[in-house]
Amino acid sequence: MLLAGVAVLGLKLLAVHYGRAVDRGELLDPAARQRRSDLSEDLNYLLVGSDQRPGATSADQRSDTILIVHVPAGMRQAYLISVPRDLLVSIPAGGDWGGGRDKINAAYEHGGGGEGGARLLSATLTRLTGLHFDGAALIDFSGFQTVIDLLGGVRMCVDTPVRSIHTGTVFPAGCQQMDGARALDYARQRYGLPGGDYDRQRHQQQLLRAMLDRAGQTDLRGDPVKLDRLIRAAGESLTVDTNGVPLDDLVFALRALPTNALHGLKLPSHPQNIDGVSYVVLDDADGGGLFPALRDRRVAGWAAANPRWVNPL
Repeated sequence: MLLAGVAVLGLKLLAVHYGRAVDRGELLDPAARQRRSDLSEDLNYLLVGSDQRPGATSADQRSDTILIVHVPAGMRQAYLISVPRDLLVSIPAGGDWGGGRDKINAAYEHGGGGEGGARLLSATLTRLTGLHFDGAALIDFSGFQTVIDLLGGVRMCVDTPVRSIHTGTVFPAGCQQMDGARALDYARQRYGLPGGDYDRQRHQQQLLRAMLDRAGQTDLRGDPVKLDRLIRAAGESLTVDTNGVPLDDLVFALRALPTNALHGLKLPSHPQNIDGVSYVVLDDADGGGLFPALRDRRVAGWAAANPRWVNPL
């Protein structure tokens, strides 16, 4: 018991030490924030992925990836819910934006990118879903290239051959080992795939699962130098809003979550051309019943009843 206590204390001190390497920010709009002091209930987190780091100056700072992570009480499973980047929504006023309808990934740009963009995006999602968030993270996915390389690459299974519109790389069908640059390039593709952006969403969910799988397979504790480099690289790619919960407490609460308990979900929706512009439109106002299921802690039942919208990971 004494040795176990010392080990836990050592791990917590390590978590505190590395927690300082992660940028902190106010990523949630007050209207989108769920005030909570413990982690015993269902939790909902917002993950925003962009190739632009906070504070970057660019004419195009739209969020490339939007994920709602739903963790039911007990933390034995988690649902990754991808929000289509072209989803037509009502974006509230913020920054220099006066409010109006646009693609949801434009909310990040209208909010000025960075923390302001994440706040406007969170407010948009709360207006859309009625859901409030327990925390958020802004992820520099291009920075994850180093993380993947330090893990020794990840194994991705390509179901449909595709050529990258960014690099010209051809990804043949079949399971294959990918380094960071190749994995991120593949996860960004949507053109030339049968499901278009829906396939891209699934590939991004699969990449997150593959990274967690690879981290679990790697004996990082036996290589402290590699562990140090990995944690620092991950920290440099993240800005987090833990909603007042210490980061080390959150890490420890989630440490027992098995990677095979991750489930990918798609938002019930369909592509639609409106006035010559390609959008994604919800099938109905409550997201095919997913939004109330999230609010009422019925996601597992919803997923079982709607296999069409479940992504195999």
